[in-house]
Amino acid sequence: MLTAPRADADVPAYWQALGLPGLADIHIHFLPEPVLAKVWAYFDDAADHYGQPWPIHYRDDEATRLATLRALGVRAIPALAYPHKPGMARWLNDWCTEFAARVDGAVHCATLFPEPGVGEQVERSLESGARLFKMHVQVGGYDPNDPVLDPAWAALERAGAPVVLHAGSAPKEGAYTGPKAVAAVLERHPELTLVIAHLGMDEYDAFADLAQTFPRVHLDTTMAGTDFSNAFAPLTPAYVERLAGLGDRVVLGTDFPNIPYPYAHQVEALHRLDLGDEWMRKVLWHNGARLLGLEADDA
Repeated sequence: MLTAPRADADVPAYWQALGLPGLADIHIHFLPEPVLAKVWAYFDDAADHYGQPWPIHYRDDEATRLATLRALGVRAIPALAYPHKPGMARWLNDWCTEFAARVDGAVHCATLFPEPGVGEQVERSLESGARLFKMHVQVGGYDPNDPVLDPAWAALERAGAPVVLHAGSAPKEGAYTGPKAVAAVLERHPELTLVIAHLGMDEYDAFADLAQTFPRVHLDTTMAGTDFSNAFAPLTPAYVERLAGLGDRVVLGTDFPNIPYPYAHQVEALHRLDLGDEWMRKVLWHNGARLLGLEADDA
């Protein structure tokens, strides 16, 4: 019987016991330092925003954070960035390109915002080597079904590039959060490779419906099932049963470094769902490795 990891030092032994080459975590953030400082300052005031504290567990410099992920066994390191206003996506994408060039094992990421020329921006990002995109509906305050985004959605659909999309309404609802607009996008672009962040918290079932309807929609585990999130958006037994049947579409995500607990607790939270070793193998490695193009080299 596998024992759930209780501390970060226990994580490598856990995935090794499953016969895996490491972890494929699709939801990790690296940002330009001034942006990261603002994000951390926002979480420092989480009691005002969310009604409870949100202490950043990995408030370390970039080199230390990279070393932490490598020690945990994360085999490819995304640098998910996202804009909150027009004109910001371009320079974030420039930074992501530079990060991918200088950091060994980095995943070249990009982002986008509903503004004129967004389709061309996405095309440029793809041409430069971006293979993972990030969108945050609540922070950006935009409608994912905005027609301005259609050229971008079309380009991403053609490329098959995964898009980590934060569209759920928890822990903080936005004007455009929820599954309705995402469903409308998928009706027009049914082959989009969307990765719904946080399992779509807290509209879990509605986003699971999309994963069951559209062939390339996935769900990432970020913060789901943890003690922290269970306080405001718990997973019901019926939903956990649905996750068992969606094993090929559930992908490890953590939100490192912006989490209020050790990385190991996310793995522990998934373990205690008790969905079996094969489900854990798919979630911790195979599904994310497939989306990130790691399987052929690292399995």
